[in-house]
Amino acid sequence: MTFPDLLSVFTDFAFMRRALAGCLVLSVAAAPIGVFLMLRRLSLTGDAMAHAILPGVAAGYLLAGLNLWAMTAGGLVAGLAIALMASAVTRLTPLKEDTSLATLYLVSLALGVILISARGSAVDVMHLLFGSVLAIDDTALVFIGIVASITVVAFAILWRPLVMECIDPGFLKAVGGRGAVIHVAFMLVMVLNLIAGFQALGTLLSVGLMMLPAASARFWTRRLGTMTALAMFLAVVASVIGLTASFAANLPSGPAIIVAAGVLYALSVTFGPMGGLMARFRPARHRTG
Repeated sequence: MTFPDLLSVFTDFAFMRRALAGCLVLSVAAAPIGVFLMLRRLSLTGDAMAHAILPGVAAGYLLAGLNLWAMTAGGLVAGLAIALMASAVTRLTPLKEDTSLATLYLVSLALGVILISARGSAVDVMHLLFGSVLAIDDTALVFIGIVASITVVAFAILWRPLVMECIDPGFLKAVGGRGAVIHVAFMLVMVLNLIAGFQALGTLLSVGLMMLPAASARFWTRRLGTMTALAMFLAVVASVIGLTASFAANLPSGPAIIVAAGVLYALSVTFGPMGGLMARFRPARHRTG
């Protein structure tokens, strides 16, 4: 297929247009969260929370079938419960937060798979774990749009406190004690985006569209605003490439999008001017005169 033929699939097929719209909105909403997770050295937290929502999603599925709002409510409750439990274990025991999250998300993942298997089939398990972006319907698009709108408003309010927390984590606590509130609000927005992402990419891959573009953007700039915009752009590019490749080669659409994001990450690691391999090993220029 030629390039114009590949692009025409979005005009010729309604399910491809819905898939593209969902992925574009997810890209704009999730990529900034990935940037702040990376800068705050909480990248694995996003992965852990993506697994943590599975029992809630599974519980919603058991109670109401493939009902978007039931699975969303279950995932939100499960994600926040895991976050609060990890925080409590960290405060009350010698374990660090990353260890607490790692232990809890492993249990959550296993419990979620057991709950789904208790009533559903292997197809249901695969759908919830890896998503089905080409099956996005209008209801899912509306939900993804609502989450993206909440995310934009949240970042408009939380942007400066989040930036200050990245620079000096103890600053907010010292001046007003709002650090915990900001952290909880940020975690809530992250969980909402992971739940929205699960509609398209499943619980295991939704964090990929959040973290890979953010990590790629880090190799091209040090300015936070530019890094955030670039992360969104790379997420959009990965979505378009992944969807067209999945249609042309009959590949699973969600994994194809994440692989495309992985290729962009590899290119960034290699050619990025801010710490990329080529820049690191390029001979330094010597001034003359």
